[in-house]
Amino acid sequence: DVWILQIAGDVTVGNGAKVKLAGGAKAENIFWQIAGQATLGTTSHVEGVFLCKTSITFQTGSSMNGAALAQTAVTIDTSTIVKKSVCDADVGCEES
Repeated sequence: DVWILQIAGDVTVGNGAKVKLAGGAKAENIFWQIAGQATLGTTSHVEGVFLCKTSITFQTGSSMNGAALAQTAVTIDTSTIVKKSVCDADVGCEES
């Protein structure tokens, strides 16, 4: 399954908030299409691929399992982003 979340404005993930996946959902199948900017509060955690029209800001200690793509800037302040390669057995190629 693939989930596409379309947000018409900004997204703010509160300090310490955690997005947890259930029911076999995978971060690589969740797309956040954000018309504004995204801000991840301190020590927050999100899952999925963030596609922002403007910017994405990771505040201190925030983390993501996925990818962060923005048209203007991705700002990272002592944060962690983990993304498995899309080049795997499911798509028929190998990681180098």
